[in-house]
Amino acid sequence: MKSAMRPVKPPRRLPPKKPSSTNQKDPVGVYCRVRPLSPPDQECCIEVINESLLQLHPPDGCKVNRNGEYKETQYSFKQVFGTQVTQNELFDVVSKPLVEDLIRAKNGLLFTYGVTGSGKTHTMTGSPGDGGLLPRCLSMIFNSIGNFQAKRYVFKPDEKNGMDVQNEVDALLERQKKEIQPQVIPRTPMSRQRMDPEFADMINIQEHCKVEDVDEDSVYSVFVSYIEIYNNYIYDLLEEIPLDPIKPKWNTPGRNADFIPPQSRILREDLNHNMYVAGCTEVEVKSTEEAFDVFWKGQKRRRIANTQLNRESSRSHSVFIIKLAQAPLDADGDNILQEREQITLSQLSLVDLAGSERTNRTKAEGNRLREAGNINQSLMTLRTCIEVLRENQLCGTNKMVPYRDSKLTHLFKNYFDGEGKVRMIVCVNPKADDYEESLQVMRFAEMTQEVEVARPVDKPICGLTPGRRYRNQAFKEELTRRLEDRGGPINGGDAEDQAVVEILIQSFPPLPSCELLDANDDQTLPKLIEVLEKRRRIRQMMAEEFNKNVCTFRAMLQDLNGVVTAKENFAQGKMTEKDKMIASQKSEIDRLDKKIKTLEYKIDILEKTTTIYEDEKRTMQQDLDNHQHKLQRQLSDKRRLEARLQGMMTDNAMKWEKECERRVAAKQIEMQNKLWVKDEKLKQLKAIVTETKSDKPERPPREKDREPRTALPAHPRHRRSRSAGTERWVDHKPPNSVETDTVMQPHVPKSIKVAVASEKALAKCDKYMLTHQQLASDGEIETKLIKGDVFKTRGGGQSVQFTDIETLRQQSPPSGGRKRRSSPSNQPPQAETTDSEWTDVETRCSVAVEMRAGSNLGPGYEHHAMSKRRRP
Repeated sequence: MKSAMRPVKPPRRLPPKKPSSTNQKDPVGVYCRVRPLSPPDQECCIEVINESLLQLHPPDGCKVNRNGEYKETQYSFKQVFGTQVTQNELFDVVSKPLVEDLIRAKNGLLFTYGVTGSGKTHTMTGSPGDGGLLPRCLSMIFNSIGNFQAKRYVFKPDEKNGMDVQNEVDALLERQKKEIQPQVIPRTPMSRQRMDPEFADMINIQEHCKVEDVDEDSVYSVFVSYIEIYNNYIYDLLEEIPLDPIKPKWNTPGRNADFIPPQSRILREDLNHNMYVAGCTEVEVKSTEEAFDVFWKGQKRRRIANTQLNRESSRSHSVFIIKLAQAPLDADGDNILQEREQITLSQLSLVDLAGSERTNRTKAEGNRLREAGNINQSLMTLRTCIEVLRENQLCGTNKMVPYRDSKLTHLFKNYFDGEGKVRMIVCVNPKADDYEESLQVMRFAEMTQEVEVARPVDKPICGLTPGRRYRNQAFKEELTRRLEDRGGPINGGDAEDQAVVEILIQSFPPLPSCELLDANDDQTLPKLIEVLEKRRRIRQMMAEEFNKNVCTFRAMLQDLNGVVTAKENFAQGKMTEKDKMIASQKSEIDRLDKKIKTLEYKIDILEKTTTIYEDEKRTMQQDLDNHQHKLQRQLSDKRRLEARLQGMMTDNAMKWEKECERRVAAKQIEMQNKLWVKDEKLKQLKAIVTETKSDKPERPPREKDREPRTALPAHPRHRRSRSAGTERWVDHKPPNSVETDTVMQPHVPKSIKVAVASEKALAKCDKYMLTHQQLASDGEIETKLIKGDVFKTRGGGQSVQFTDIETLRQQSPPSGGRKRRSSPSNQPPQAETTDSEWTDVETRCSVAVEMRAGSNLGPGYEHHAMSKRRRP
């Protein structure tokens, strides 16, 4: 992957980096919970051995091993919970550490896995009177942060998986604006009596269940969201469906054909490379009741259906996300810091996976069948991702994990590739009918325990003095107490002013009596004038003293101002130097950060390049091995072929030697016959010249010469060819044939006479006869009747296999008008000698003409004559 994911943090943090090999990792915590049998008398296939070991027994009728014995398998978990375990015990072991990490700004993921009807939803949600893990997590969260919660709308989601903070005035204005609008966000119930009775019994608030050592110098706010993954689409279960006041039931599924389904959501990646659902509703809640009320409204919209195995089977994966936003107080411990960089986000995802099922057992059809297929496909993708992660960690490979093949795995890839705590509860049903499914679940759980996830890091320290919240509260309480003891701030100030006035009045001499009793009284006025004069002098002295003190104080203030100015200038110089140093350090840090990013980018490129080269090297090595094997096979085949060819060459050489010897012997016989014929002709010529007929030499008759080939009948008639019979013939006589005037003429009944052989004529007949004429050695015309059988070829044409040759010779009488009688004794042996080479069985030729379908055998056809060789 590009980079490993860290817990959800504010934007001030740098993009998360890949965890190094030195980071500590923890394996995925896998727990097993066995559901009680219902009814209890069913056959059981699961037995709890101890707290961490579980054994599967094959039920009756299950396949056995080759030795005929049943195979019992054992699987170990981090902890196994039997049928008698309570929800509270399960929560204390599995979920409580995740809630503690959530308060300490660490992410967590908890999901239930198992076949349909194994108790996953009961484990996560619970039942009336016995709440599951989800309501107990909410109760623990609000018990821990109840006194430190911020007012509503102080934290505000920014629609990009982040959080903004605003002051209390803006939050108050937004609250007033929301109160004017219709109530969309549910209000916190004032008492349990006003809660929804459907889930009132599921919430079991335990005051003692809380996180210790919560940071009291921070304020907290909880946001919840609820989504479902149905047919690999994400839907917001808290989305407000538009309500028509005229038709309140208009957009209700199942009641109107024009029902508009909710819009599916898409997954996006934030600035910290964390995956989130864009446009998902996030509701701010302030109590356990309010949070569970929001969950219950979304739960009613979740898709469930009735199947053969479960009356209320979940048809989608549900994800309930608890997001906790926290920000520190200022130095006075009175107000929230308005810096967005100080906000820390953490989230706990509670996932209720839909159960895997087999359609042959659930008898699902239509939509139920499509839902089951998508559920099994997403669970198979989850298993594939776990397998690849396990292989990468154990074998050191760098295969790509197919998170994007499913929305479920794509949403939670941050936990497996980044930081956080992942825990899985495997729910199993011990009945014998679920043995095969439970076996697959156990194998997946055993493999999941070998996957390690980076341990989450602690949240950064803000740098402010700890305990400022309580110190500020103590100061305010003490100040209020003292003011109350002094009668309040306003009355105390007036009393002090009156005391000062009284002291000043007492310093003046008392005024004498000003009453004039007589018009001639001359003592009262002088005494009054004298007293007033004394008061004037005292007042003047006090004014001079006051002015003197003012001048002295002014001089002291000027001196102090000079000292303060000098100190300020000195401090300003120091601050300037520090600012320059800080600026240089910041620039250096920025430069180093950029360099780190560049180096990380280069490292990523080098890693990818290395991976590509390794893959290419592996591929090329495989190709090289394949080529080597192929060359070795070719070499061995070549050697075998050479040996075979050598044997064939040896056999052919022996055959040709024998054939050559036979041909030489035949040629010698032929030359001897020709030489004898010439001798006979010379003798005949000599006899004709000398007219001594009785002295004509004759060679001794041979076996072949004793039977004459032709005879001249006494009466002219046609010669019946040996090819006459019941078959139908093709009589092929070329147009350049010369008609002979002999008495014996070949005649073939039921024949088709053609000048050029054609496929149409051959298709109608069974036999073929070709008339061929040539000049003999004595100058006479020699006619040969070449006969053969017609066969159909595999290509749809006709072929001719030549089987016999008949030779007709015409011999003119000798010159001088002398007539010679033809008889078997004086028949010239030339034709017989020559024909013997054609008619002899050993030297007979196999001649064939083959025509393809649609072709015409015209003047360009060829007669192929090859000597028939015997098979060795």
